[in-house]
Amino acid sequence: MPVPLDQTYRQDRLRQLRAFCFAAEAGSISRAAERLGVTQPSVSLQIQALERELGITLFERRGPRIRLTPDGEELYAEGHKLVEAIDGLAGRFAEGNRPLDSGRLDIGAGESSTLYLLPPTLERFMEHHPNVQVRLHHLSVGELMDALRQDQVDFAVGAILDMPDELRYRAIYSYGLSLITPPDHPLARRDVITMRDLAAEDYIIPPQNMTTWRLISLVFQQHAIRYRIRLEVGSWEAVKRYVSLGFGIAIVSNVCLAEDYPGIVVRSLPEIFPKRTYGAMSRRGRFLSPQARRFLEMMRPDFFEADPDRLDRPGPDRSGPGFIAADGLDAV
Repeated sequence: MPVPLDQTYRQDRLRQLRAFCFAAEAGSISRAAERLGVTQPSVSLQIQALERELGITLFERRGPRIRLTPDGEELYAEGHKLVEAIDGLAGRFAEGNRPLDSGRLDIGAGESSTLYLLPPTLERFMEHHPNVQVRLHHLSVGELMDALRQDQVDFAVGAILDMPDELRYRAIYSYGLSLITPPDHPLARRDVITMRDLAAEDYIIPPQNMTTWRLISLVFQQHAIRYRIRLEVGSWEAVKRYVSLGFGIAIVSNVCLAEDYPGIVVRSLPEIFPKRTYGAMSRRGRFLSPQARRFLEMMRPDFFEADPDRLDRPGPDRSGPGFIAADGLDAV
């Protein structure tokens, strides 16, 4: 039996809208094609057909990169809700019929989140839901983005400066930065430390692609402060260890200073260093399972009360202190 013309039209419109939304989120026709599992010309044709039908231009095209026009932004604001709702139907019904106290939960996380943020919530979640199989994937920032795009994890927790449009971000925690020194270092005895005090010191740093260090380096550059990297080590725990051994000083996120560490002195830094937010990230359009939703609510009770389409900015937090979470961490 032939498919009615109006039904074919609706199916074509959904494909066109999905291709448009995926391209808008990825900022690239080729990446949208990869996500859809089709060819790049197919995505281009779908978008061009949508533009012809609506009589508008959706993208400004500059080489391989594309950017939404004002009309494109208006259509995306409405269209992505429809695409996410339709694409999530099967998942909502399938997951909605599964009991909360079974199944699997895959969480992606960077080093700071794995070591310092997640353990309290993991302990409570696993105590209340012992039959849920939890997998914690320790990944770099780039690996986190890929895992989210490929649905290898339900969500990720971490800090990131540049959030792709195809991902959602919801801030949960906020931390300032501190200076750590050996006990015999001159700055260990300073009650007030200025930007000038930080110049020309020997620094121990984590891998330079880590978000917090990128932020610190940017602040130094903005204030024309020169510094020397004496040693780069693989983790924040290693940074603290080598500071205690006298190799140099370091600027670290307070997230890794929750416990006393022997051999280091902690000093507050100028307010010029903004706080870092750590939050949860998920792919737009991905249905969150009951297990994932419960875990996120344990991290932040009002996680799903805000506008679900609002995208928090994952960069520096300049909003001032937030509320104090149950585990004693500053939360935004």
